[in-house]
Amino acid sequence: GHANSFLVFYARKNRLGINRVGVTVGKKLGHAVVRNRVRRRLREIYRLNEDRFTPGWDIVVVARSRCVNADFGKMTKAYLSLAEKAGVLRPEER
Repeated sequence: GHANSFLVFYARKNRLGINRVGVTVGKKLGHAVVRNRVRRRLREIYRLNEDRFTPGWDIVVVARSRCVNADFGKMTKAYLSLAEKAGVLRPEER
């Protein structure tokens, strides 16, 4: 997997031609309300950027504690940079 201070990102090829995305938020991050907020934001980041991902991956995103207070922009950057390192983003059209 790939990691930065916000997230750990795992990707493995599947043969389905679609992406399956799982989000994991551990108990250490806070109580249910906090964890659900982090989970929602991570799902939202994928949803908003879905067209940049190549199909055919199983992706698991593990939230780290810095996600709890992070602003959405920083989280998005962290998410996409890991996705890029993992090789699941389309090459950007210049």
